[in-house]
Amino acid sequence: MAVKDILETEIPKRIQAKPELAKDINAVIHFELTGDGGGQWTLDCTKAEGWVSAGKNGESKMTIISTAADFEKIATKQMNAQMAAMQGKLKFKPMDMGLAMKLGKLLS
Repeated sequence: MAVKDILETEIPKRIQAKPELAKDINAVIHFELTGDGGGQWTLDCTKAEGWVSAGKNGESKMTIISTAADFEKIATKQMNAQMAAMQGKLKFKPMDMGLAMKLGKLLS
């Protein structure tokens, strides 16, 4: 599954199925994914709908940085997010462990 599909289709479906996930995150998060199929996206969990948009929109509380290939593996459970973070394959700027854990619930 392509990163664009994960962010623009799968994540909104997960939020619609469990709106409490977005309420729990209640923040704007930017994604910077490099390499083939990468790009920049914004996840805005402060809104009632239209959570994901292409590009960096608004002020974020955290930015997720990864390669598109590694992010795809994490989102499809082929790679453990905690291991990826420890190996430097998944970076959070600034690091907000609480927010990262809440985001992990949405991605898993």
